[in-house]
Amino acid sequence: MKTRICRMLGIEYPIFQGAMAWIANASLAAAVSEAGGLGIIAGGTAPAETIRQEIRKARQMTSKPIGVNIMLLSPHADEIARIVCEEGVQVVTTGAGTPGKYMDMWKACGITVIPVVPSVAIAKRMERSGADAVIAEGTEAGGHVGELTTMVLVPQIADAVDIPVIAAGGIGDGRAVAAAFMLGAEAVQVGTRFLVARECTVHENYKKKVLEAKDIDTVVTGRRTGHPVRVIRNKLSRKFMELDNRLAPLEEYDKLGTGALARAVLEGDMENGSIMAGQVAALVNREQSCREIITEMMTEARELLGKKWEF
Repeated sequence: MKTRICRMLGIEYPIFQGAMAWIANASLAAAVSEAGGLGIIAGGTAPAETIRQEIRKARQMTSKPIGVNIMLLSPHADEIARIVCEEGVQVVTTGAGTPGKYMDMWKACGITVIPVVPSVAIAKRMERSGADAVIAEGTEAGGHVGELTTMVLVPQIADAVDIPVIAAGGIGDGRAVAAAFMLGAEAVQVGTRFLVARECTVHENYKKKVLEAKDIDTVVTGRRTGHPVRVIRNKLSRKFMELDNRLAPLEEYDKLGTGALARAVLEGDMENGSIMAGQVAALVNREQSCREIITEMMTEARELLGKKWEF
């Protein structure tokens, strides 16, 4: 299954690891890259020098390509944008904004630029600005999400642009990989399943919560703020829903959300922490290594795509 993405990035399998803030560090990214996918270090709102150190740690663990995700709303975005050039990062994915002002600098450094997009219009704009590919992320995904589902978003974007499309949101097994390819994607991005990888350093309470999740256990909060987030239901999510219901001032959302993800990821607080995970969590039922996850997904996808269907 060598696609344009595989050839473009020099990776064995068309699988990206999702850029999960506070979670996607050198340990996880290097393990995914070493297993043949594309591991991605999440910038989030972390200080720029922290990201530099994570890049260098990953380099000590693998010689294969790695990526860095830059959240463009981060106060450290400008500095991280320079650091990926200085550290020779091969791939940059972006979210929460448009990367236009960095494009010339990154291209001059030979960096492949792949923005995350929630709509056809933004995908077309990214192609015009020089993006090498786009990640079409559906609302099934964990964390910050758009409105459209992966099933309808991916084929529309695939029809609208000539650059490769990576499907994201709701992808956790080989069936979803095969479906994404049928929809026009040339690679997939996987987040929630890698949450329970052995190399993922997230708190064990977080992993357990994902492994125990059922089909209706995620909810999207904060839609009225313009920055909706999909999480596993808990005490914190109920508080956010209360803010939604009474049309609370945006300042209350900020106050409630400050530090919430770190509480879940680092401290294992499953009541007052933000447990970001996608709807596919209900299909994630065991802890495996990154290599086992990738091998299993690709084997199942190959079998499905190789079948002859009769109607």
